Amino acid sequence: MTASATPTPPPAPFFHDESGAVRFWVLDEGDHFVGASVSKEALHYRFHSGLGGAEALAGYLLHRGEIDAAVRRRIAAGSIEPVMLRERDMAQAPSP
Repeated sequence: MTASATPTPPPAPFFHDESGAVRFWVLDEGDHFVGASVSKEALHYRFHSGLGGAEALAGYLLHRGEIDAAVRRRIAAGSIEPVMLRERDMAQAPSP
């Protein structure tokens, strides 16, 4: 019996100046890390974060669970790496 290998942790999320986006990795259903990004503008319009790099990164970290769930939904719908989130991908789910 072979022990399952734990995936190597990815780099910490960071703001990429050239693209104006936060880049990060999400663990998918198959226990693989998938690269993803979300623009500072999408974070600003969805979560009201500032438009600077540090503010965008802070906005991502504050809402990481919701953003990572959006990446997993995109992967389940057939998106391939790197997953680039849009504002509509992070829209709030309707209340039950």
